[in-house]
Amino acid sequence: MFLEGAITGAVVKDLTIHPDQRGWLAELFRADELLPEFLPQMAYVSMTDVGVARGPHEHQNQADYFCFLGPSTFRIYLWDNRKDSTSFRHRMVLEAGEKSPKAVLVPAGVVHAYKNVGNVPGMVINCPNRLYGGPGRKDKVDEIRHESDRNTIFQID
Repeated sequence: MFLEGAITGAVVKDLTIHPDQRGWLAELFRADELLPEFLPQMAYVSMTDVGVARGPHEHQNQADYFCFLGPSTFRIYLWDNRKDSTSFRHRMVLEAGEKSPKAVLVPAGVVHAYKNVGNVPGMVINCPNRLYGGPGRKDKVDEIRHESDRNTIFQID
């Protein structure tokens, strides 16, 4: 059903950890490295327990900019569900986290999920380009959830 391969518009960027005597620092994003339509409008951090998955779901207008720094390791799944995309029905699977920190830009229309496959709870930072629920949280949330559909074609291994 899906071809393994790159997804048009999805960007995976290795993050560099800069250690010093106080700990470490990592740049998550820079305005000079993102197209204007992907610049974050908000940021949040979530903690995901071992063995737990978030998603699969997608957004019609929102792009997500996830940062996987650790602790733990996450398996990230992307499925291109955009009929007009050159990579329609492609799937990407990658791992990121403490040993391989990455930022993953997920364009609107790309179904996505991640699962904590490590052995400790793990944090994920997201910097989406839209406000959740719009200004003042007064709009309908831009989210199509597939995780509650047992027959979904977007399956996590």
